[in-house]
Amino acid sequence: MCGISGILYFDPARSVSAQSVRNMSRTLAHRGPDGEGVWIERNVGMAHRRLAIIDLRPEAGQPMCNEDGTVWITFNGEIYNFQELRQDLEARGHQFKTASDTEAIIHAYEEYGRDCLSRLRGMFAFAIWDSRTRTLFLARDRVGKKPLYYYADRERFLFASEIKAILSERDVPVEADPVGIDHFIALGYVPAPYSAFKGVRKLPAAHWLEIRNGRIETGRYWKLRYQPKRDLNLRDAAAELRWRIAEAVRIRLISDVPIGAFLSGGIDSSAVVASMAGAMSMPVRTFAVGFEESEFDERHFARMVAEKFHTDHTELIVKAPVADILPKLVWYYDEPFGDSSAVPSYAIAQLTRQHVTVVLNGDGGDENFAGYDRYVVNRRAYHGEIIPAALRRGLWSALRTVPKHWRNRRPLAKIASVAEAMAQTPEYRYARWIAISTADDRNGLYADGFRHLLDGDPLERFVEQFRQSDAEDWTDATLDADVNLYLADDLLVKMDRATMAHSLEARSPFLDHVLMEFVATLPPQLKLSGSEKKRVLKQSLRGVLPDAVLDRPKMGFGAPIDAWFRKDLREMAHDVLLSSKAKQRGYFRPGAVERLLAEHCSQETDYAAMLWDLLVLELWHRAFIDDSSGHLRRVSGSAVGA
Repeated sequence: MCGISGILYFDPARSVSAQSVRNMSRTLAHRGPDGEGVWIERNVGMAHRRLAIIDLRPEAGQPMCNEDGTVWITFNGEIYNFQELRQDLEARGHQFKTASDTEAIIHAYEEYGRDCLSRLRGMFAFAIWDSRTRTLFLARDRVGKKPLYYYADRERFLFASEIKAILSERDVPVEADPVGIDHFIALGYVPAPYSAFKGVRKLPAAHWLEIRNGRIETGRYWKLRYQPKRDLNLRDAAAELRWRIAEAVRIRLISDVPIGAFLSGGIDSSAVVASMAGAMSMPVRTFAVGFEESEFDERHFARMVAEKFHTDHTELIVKAPVADILPKLVWYYDEPFGDSSAVPSYAIAQLTRQHVTVVLNGDGGDENFAGYDRYVVNRRAYHGEIIPAALRRGLWSALRTVPKHWRNRRPLAKIASVAEAMAQTPEYRYARWIAISTADDRNGLYADGFRHLLDGDPLERFVEQFRQSDAEDWTDATLDADVNLYLADDLLVKMDRATMAHSLEARSPFLDHVLMEFVATLPPQLKLSGSEKKRVLKQSLRGVLPDAVLDRPKMGFGAPIDAWFRKDLREMAHDVLLSSKAKQRGYFRPGAVERLLAEHCSQETDYAAMLWDLLVLELWHRAFIDDSSGHLRRVSGSAVGA
């Protein structure tokens, strides 16, 4: 696991500055504290920050080249089938000088070109310079575990694992992108290919980017397919799934450094720990996080699993991040990021890194097996719309005549939300269900000048994902949309930044693409049957995990921000959000944010998620936009990130 960065000038006669490449690299020191490498050849330069996991020798450092020095790579991630790849490539005449997975990518690219991507099993973001064709080739893994950002103008192309590395170049403009900000306020994150900075873009998951003769071309090389379906009953599907999970875990245990697991006490992380315990000769190191608020605390279930598998278990209590964690999160996440579970994720990663360098987790279980309650509700709505459309639209129209401050009171707020959702198409209804704010919310919040800078409805991103899916069943289509947006741009961003802030590598067996392809083609009723979520996964684990874990209600991995804004964060939120600096941004109508704070603190309604977004947005502005001429140019030892 590492940090990568680089520069390409389109003019072959222009030389890359070694200092510029080093500056970019040093902003990523947290991603790779074990070494730094820089390589430059005239108009192209690449850098690498190393977190040594496999083949710890200095010879395995990067950037790395092929036998004759014509192909160079800087790579972030892990390739779990590199040993099989190596055997195939050696049989084809390629020579290896290290035992690293990096070298397997170089030779696979030499042998297969772009098609090398279809042969890689793992998580990755990399850049390859091919001097034979003067081509820069970048790629990102299938589900987006590893990040890759880029910036291009008339003269050059910059890329990096994190945006702050790109912004370390002195003449890159640092300006907020209104479209990216709109997406953030709607969804709680900025989806690819957008970013919160003008001119900076994300390479989407499962995409490659190629630059040759100054021409930039991108393409998609993989998409999860839900057709055709496998003809398997529940028993046979569960049996096959059990060994596929075990295999996905086993290949992720390859490491030359200590390894452990996050254990929330939910089904997904517990399944990973169970497989690890069966494959390891030593006790598994497990780590759990909890809160003082009991409704958010899952440690009891985590202990149950830890005791069953005799793990070496460590726990942590997380408290409100008033002045400590929040500014650090803003720095490490680069963009405004509204998923409050980043707080416990950051805290548990910090604890875990004191004991191990690699950690396995249960990410992807819900998106594979339909684990969220919203899947149940939306499937019923999709199949059970017995109320005529005209009547549904009429109910919503009638509710809209009720003054908004009354409409937001409980329980009328829930009725209004359901009525609004039922008036929409199924695809838009699902997008609305998981969004942080509706179009009406944002229209009431945004100042006219800001609203005129925007382009379209951010929720249409979800609707488009439904259109692109080959799924014939509503459950599968919903899972597909979540894999391509919510998983890629929220959950995986959260885990990558939280772990890499502490130089900790996270591996996700449920995001193994071979496993995901198998699960996608299972009949949908094996995933969601009535109100039973994760049906086939539970069946595969019956007798392996305690029934109390398998049959417990889903809690979700969240943080008690509702209470925090009424107590621990109350003073900070008022000071930051109602400051003259925040009001001068020009985003929001006068008095709109004051109203949200007042109604939330008086418990008239719950605006916690939106207030969290607004607080993060303002702190991000102060860290990256207001001080862009200072701390970003000082490279890594920033007051925020240090």
